[in-house]
Amino acid sequence: MSGVDGVNGVTVETSGGSGAGRGAGRGVGTTPVGRMGALGRAELTLLGRSKSTIITAVFVPLVLPVTLATVVKDMDVEDVGLSVGLVLLPAAIGFSLLFGVYSALAAIYTARREELVLKRLRTGELRDAEILGGSALPVLATGLVQSLVLVAGCTVLLDIPAPKAPHLAVLGLLLGLVMCAALAAVTATVTRSVESAQVTTMPMVLVSMIGSGMAVPLEMLPDRLASVCELLPLTPVITLIRGGWTGNLSAYETLGALATALAWTVLAVFAVGRWFRWEPRR
Repeated sequence: MSGVDGVNGVTVETSGGSGAGRGAGRGVGTTPVGRMGALGRAELTLLGRSKSTIITAVFVPLVLPVTLATVVKDMDVEDVGLSVGLVLLPAAIGFSLLFGVYSALAAIYTARREELVLKRLRTGELRDAEILGGSALPVLATGLVQSLVLVAGCTVLLDIPAPKAPHLAVLGLLLGLVMCAALAAVTATVTRSVESAQVTTMPMVLVSMIGSGMAVPLEMLPDRLASVCELLPLTPVITLIRGGWTGNLSAYETLGALATALAWTVLAVFAVGRWFRWEPRR
C-alpha cells in the first residue's frame, strides 16, 4: 500500500503490494531506516513546493538576528563576560530552532493530518514513530544546515573565536533539534488547521525569545527571574551552545541544562504517544 498526499500527489511506499509495488516495498521500506528515508524524500519534495514553509523555515531565522543586533549592541553584555557575537550566535541558532524546526514542523504535521496523509500511512508498514520521524527529517536537516551556516557567518562577521568546549555546543544543538521536533508534534495535537498553527506556536516562540536567554542573557536578569527562566524548554539549549563557545559552564550547570532539556524531551514524547491525533480535527 502507498501513502499518498492527496494535494500534491507524492507517493511513499509503506508496505508490499503486488507486482512492481511489492518489489519497491522490499527495496525501500523493509527496514525502519529505509521506510523513514522514503518518507523523508517525499516530505522534502513537498517542502520545496510550500513557499510559506520555506519562508518560515529558511528566511525568517536568517533575518531576525540582524534585527536583534542593534538591541544587543546597546546592552552592557561585556559586564557579564560576553560579547555581542556570543549573544547573537546562540540567539541565531535559537531562531532557527524556533521558526525553522518547531513552527514549520507543527504546521507540517497539522497539514498532513488534515489531508489524511498520516491516517493512510498508518495502514502500511510504517510505525507511528517512523511516520513522525520520517516527516521531520527534511526540516531537521534544514535546521542543522542552517545552524552551521549561521555559525560560519557569525564567526566571520562578528569575529567570534573558536569554541572552547565544542562538544557542549554540538550536544545543545542536537538536543534542541530533537526537543523542538517533539514539541512541534505536541503543538500539532491541539492545532485545528495550518492557519491556526501560527497562533498555537506563538506562546512557545514568544516565551523562548523573551526568557530563554536569546534576546537578554540570563546573566543580566535578576537571580529569581533567571532561576525561573532556566526551566523553560529552550533555555538549556541556548545555555549549552553559549557555554560551548565561552567554556565557562561548570559541571553542575552542564548537568542541570542536560537534565532540563531531557526532561522536556521525555515529557513531549510521552504527550505525543498519549494524545497525538491521527484523524482530522474537523
